[in-house]
Amino acid sequence: MFWTSKMSEIKAETTHHHPLIISDEPDPSEQQNTHPKTKRVASLDVFRGLTVALMILVDDAGGEWPMIGHAPWNGCNLADFVMPFFLFIVGMAIPLALKRIPSRVEAVKKVIVRTLKLLFWGILLQGGFSHAPDELTYGVDIRMIRWCGILQRIALAYFLVSLVEIFTKDLQVKDRSVNQISIFKLYCWHWLMAACILIESVDYGMVFNVTCGVRGKLNPPCNAVGYIDRKVLGINHMYHHPAWRRSKGCTEDSPYEGPLRKDAPSWCHASFEPEGILSSLSSVLSTIIGVHFGHVLVHLKDHLGRLKHWVLMGLALLIFGLILHFTHAIPLNKQLYTLSYVCLTAGAAALVFSAVYALVDIWNLKFMFLLLEWIGMNAMFVYVMAAEDIFAGFINGWYYGDPHNTLVYWIKKHMFLGVWKSRRVGILLYVIFGEILFWGIVSGILHWLGIYWKL
Repeated sequence: MFWTSKMSEIKAETTHHHPLIISDEPDPSEQQNTHPKTKRVASLDVFRGLTVALMILVDDAGGEWPMIGHAPWNGCNLADFVMPFFLFIVGMAIPLALKRIPSRVEAVKKVIVRTLKLLFWGILLQGGFSHAPDELTYGVDIRMIRWCGILQRIALAYFLVSLVEIFTKDLQVKDRSVNQISIFKLYCWHWLMAACILIESVDYGMVFNVTCGVRGKLNPPCNAVGYIDRKVLGINHMYHHPAWRRSKGCTEDSPYEGPLRKDAPSWCHASFEPEGILSSLSSVLSTIIGVHFGHVLVHLKDHLGRLKHWVLMGLALLIFGLILHFTHAIPLNKQLYTLSYVCLTAGAAALVFSAVYALVDIWNLKFMFLLLEWIGMNAMFVYVMAAEDIFAGFINGWYYGDPHNTLVYWIKKHMFLGVWKSRRVGILLYVIFGEILFWGIVSGILHWLGIYWKL
């Protein structure tokens, strides 16, 4: 599945406030009177909206276009950038939000409450309770509930990184001159946390004896990530349709989904949690990198300085991730959330955000990205209604005679599939124009009305 103030040097001006549940955006209405209102960094909203739109695209069109769906195991397709992009933008928002809360106790309270809300919505949306949009039923057997998911992973990363930000705040000298290098030293505790996580995660599969009886493996049946999840979560509480089922060893229809081969190995039938315990700890690294980019936004005052820092660091991460993968040192793997995957996706997020920042906040071309900005302002609403199919499930509940005689099916069949005579092209255009564009317009209307879903 599971995020502004304008730039720090821009003068305050009155704006709508619209913090997001998937981010930790500050609510201007909660600011102390001594803090002037500042305009949101529009590029953060655009990047967040882009990530939500990307999630809708890969979820609903990935089945017809495998190259944009999740890689079955090793590798990195378009869908594999969604989760790290979310974690990156969550991290960027943390310094902007917490710097406005002078009380440490109040800040911790807000972080805990938001974390619990994220956990609640995560379990509700991905625990198996809702069977929308095709099965018009709801309810979940507690013995089979899925405990992990997108928002749960975001909650963990947000909670841990926010606490480090809060409890190291007094160690930072507010008036200290910060440059491209000293900013790393100023927030050394964040990087120490990253180092601790890295030590634990870099050798996944090289510590535990797993059920296949071997060590040092990163293949589907033999890795510590799956082993720990099976032992702690239990096989019934894990994801029952892992992406590896589209691999050549499991189905003759690879890279598409299809029936499992008769001679498919037993692991093809097994469950695997893509947002499991160990991999979620690794995912915190994406948020720490995002927090660093947020610190740059707060401390460095000129556009060129910010862009220089972001682009250089983004390129370094991207290149390092590719080197680890192509030298076969550590393969790219979203399921295991390997170090190469962290570096590649964080580097990509850094470069994409830098480009958006230049276009939107420097060259003032925001009109080109209005739909994405609106989606980013109401990211949780669009995530729930579109990415989690709640709206489609509601619409499909109203049918004529047959459950397939619904507005959603009619639009998809007659306005897209029927016109283009190609299921692949029709589905892709339906997702772009029937879903993403639709929710962009809806989000714009909600923005005009001043309605936002926030924590």
